[in-house]
Amino acid sequence: MEETRKRRRGDRKDGYLIRDLDPMHKFMPYLLPNRCDNEAVMSELIDLTAINKYVEQKNEQDPSFKYTVFHVICAAIVKTISLRPNLNWFIAGHRYYERKALSISFIAKKKFEDHSYEAVAMLEIDKNGDSPVRQIHDKVQKIVEDVREKNVIDGATDAMGTLTKMPRFLLRLFIKILFWLDYHGWVPKSLTREDPYSTSVFVTNLGSIKMHASYHHLANWSTNSLFAIIDEKHLHPFVDNEGKVEYREALRLGLTIDERIADGVYFAKSLRLLRKLVENPELLDLPMDTAIDF
Repeated sequence: MEETRKRRRGDRKDGYLIRDLDPMHKFMPYLLPNRCDNEAVMSELIDLTAINKYVEQKNEQDPSFKYTVFHVICAAIVKTISLRPNLNWFIAGHRYYERKALSISFIAKKKFEDHSYEAVAMLEIDKNGDSPVRQIHDKVQKIVEDVREKNVIDGATDAMGTLTKMPRFLLRLFIKILFWLDYHGWVPKSLTREDPYSTSVFVTNLGSIKMHASYHHLANWSTNSLFAIIDEKHLHPFVDNEGKVEYREALRLGLTIDERIADGVYFAKSLRLLRKLVENPELLDLPMDTAIDF
């Protein structure tokens, strides 16, 4: 759920102003103002042995909506963000902010067909709530059922459908006004709550469409500082301590991060935590705020 503190001068609706920055970080948004010009790209190979076993055990109880690798990886990502709070920072209006909420977005498609309807799915995670994997599973279930069975149209898609009916010059003016409002943190909540680029992390599951890619750009619009790309499963050779090669199912997780929100040491430690979680997915059954020794 969205964190609540006493609002101070300089805070935004969606974030708290970071006030104790060193001069270099305060200067960086002026020298390098665009998020897309500050992308740090990382790729992590994930051995799926432990996750596959974990998912199989979860589904032994035959839930109506099966647990998947996607749920586990998303849970590991939000758990990492929760325990490594700088990953939930963003830069807007040349200032640094700590996002009030922990959230994740992705695209849900009704059918894997060229012209099939797709909707934006946004999940808000309770940082002090139940286990991350259960939160992700239950929230994804509701969204998938709404999209595939009830033909629910998300607010973002509905709003874009209305706006694109405007004459081009009016739409361009409207977008300029939106960027100006975004700079000052004045975009109405009615718009940001439907905007996938206003979440902590935007995830694309390319493995579900049998596609390979390890990079996706960030956007200069809104506040998203982290994009995750889940690649297709494949057999990958792993070498044990005795030099023996074994082929095991694996996938690549690509991460595109606004490098201005932290330094290399912070990102390296965050990746170490993420690796610990995917190698030991049972840790994702613990409550969200449980500390992990990594």
